[in-house]
Amino acid sequence: MVSKIEQTHPADPVDAGEIVSTSRDATSPPVGHPLTTAGPLQTTLIKPDSGLMLPDLGAVWEYRELLLFLVWRDVKVRYKQTALGVGWILLQPLLSVIVFTVIFGMLLNVPSGDVPYPVFALAGLLPWQYFSSSMSRVGTSLVNSSQLITKVYFPRLIIPASGVLSTLVDFGIGFIVLLALLLFYRMPISPRIAWIVPFLLLAIITALAFGLWLAALNVRYRDINYLIPFLLQLWMYVTPVIYGSAIIPERYRFLLALNPMTVVVEGFRWAIIGKQSTDSVISIPLFAVSILITLVTFVSGLIYFRKTERTFSDII
Repeated sequence: MVSKIEQTHPADPVDAGEIVSTSRDATSPPVGHPLTTAGPLQTTLIKPDSGLMLPDLGAVWEYRELLLFLVWRDVKVRYKQTALGVGWILLQPLLSVIVFTVIFGMLLNVPSGDVPYPVFALAGLLPWQYFSSSMSRVGTSLVNSSQLITKVYFPRLIIPASGVLSTLVDFGIGFIVLLALLLFYRMPISPRIAWIVPFLLLAIITALAFGLWLAALNVRYRDINYLIPFLLQLWMYVTPVIYGSAIIPERYRFLLALNPMTVVVEGFRWAIIGKQSTDSVISIPLFAVSILITLVTFVSGLIYFRKTERTFSDII
């Protein structure tokens, strides 16, 4: 990643890993003019930083237009040349809720409190689908954008960041479906629904935190492509998406804090339908531990991403 730009004389030696760009001053005569040699040459030396450093978030902001373009491209390409188009965004949660309702709500009688099981399931499925889609896209984003990475410079963090932002479109449409389901069952919408914003932010950070590790590792080890779907499948089973956390035996409930998505899913349910529907056992200490795990993973992921991005274009 470009981290330092210096002005140097053309005769200065250049070390390996440095990029030299030579240009003539704007006031200099054009090439071929008799006075061409009168204009000074400007040589820009671009050097990578050494050591462990966080990505330059200021550079990400400078390239925000590219970030928005990648987000729009991802959304557009995802449903391009499909018969239903964005209708798939509606079908995915609806079909999942129908299957969960029949199997877990009717056949297995999974408790959902005083709330209809379809609402209970969708309230947990919506944040999980966002997290699952985001982490999957972030984990494979660098390899899928290999041609772009090897041809032009830009902050590489933009690529995984576009993965978590583009899936917000799917989440927004799915949230509208959830509101329609609440109206269908004539359930009141409480002001606490505003709490979905911080819980959604936690889901975004969690997806990006683990996704950064997977994306950087995937450049070197392509086994990650096969690991991500398997990891997400197992992760869903240990997250209270189709069941409430209250059914977990008390002696094992401390393990809930090790899964940040437990807090996100149960938080969504509380914000949408209230505690009475889930009897959630998530406490403030468990919530604090989950946030700490997410932040540690996020910061360490940024550092590892920053350290390895210098070699992306060489081995991708």
